[in-house]
Amino acid sequence: MIAFDTLEKGQVLGTHTVKVNRADLVRYAGASGDFNPIHWNERFAKEVELPSVIAHGMFTMGAVIDLVSTWVGNPGAVIDYQTRFTKPVVVEDPEGTNPSDFEGTTIEVEGKIGALDAQARTARVDLTVSANGTKVLLKCQAVVQL
Repeated sequence: MIAFDTLEKGQVLGTHTVKVNRADLVRYAGASGDFNPIHWNERFAKEVELPSVIAHGMFTMGAVIDLVSTWVGNPGAVIDYQTRFTKPVVVEDPEGTNPSDFEGTTIEVEGKIGALDAQARTARVDLTVSANGTKVLLKCQAVVQL
């Protein structure tokens, strides 16, 4: 577990890279029960004016918070987590390759200490999240209890 007294505002926690392909989205749809066709059917996604199939918002949030829970060493220490979805995470078609082998879209995450509360012994972690170079989440923050 991280010692609260060793933290400083602005301190970088680290980075995390997530690769997501369409097979991942189909598996997530099965696990979550969210079978909205924008997450697996390119024709439908384009008909509703999306650029292509997009990742589930909760899939993206779950992938992103892994940086914080791994850093703190205890997923239960995350007491608050929120974000604003600003751009969809577009997951392109693998174009004839085996979908499971296709690396797909890359989500990059960086975490920094945004604020410390000595009385409550909490740290707010500010996360910068981009997919293929485009910011996809804004005001992405987690609070951890230390």
